Amino acid sequence: MANVDHDGDTGREIRVGVRELRGMVTHYLRAASGGTSILVTSHDTVIAELRPPSPKLRPVRQPGALRGKIEMAEDFDVLPDDILAAMEG
Repeated sequence: MANVDHDGDTGREIRVGVRELRGMVTHYLRAASGGTSILVTSHDTVIAELRPPSPKLRPVRQPGALRGKIEMAEDFDVLPDDILAAMEG
């Protein structure tokens, strides 16, 4: 875990070894999408860089695009009696 900064600041650059990247790829991809550049190292040599996509590659959010396409069951928030009993007992 040497040379790894986990503070989560955006707009930063962090270094991570290949082994750690492999074990925590989702964490580092989230960091990159949040604005952090990740320098991937092997034997203290930078071999790759993960960075956030440029603004022109980011999808444009369309508010209301799923309106009418998502339905919820009438009883979605009803807890079955057996589960409720297990939680209370």
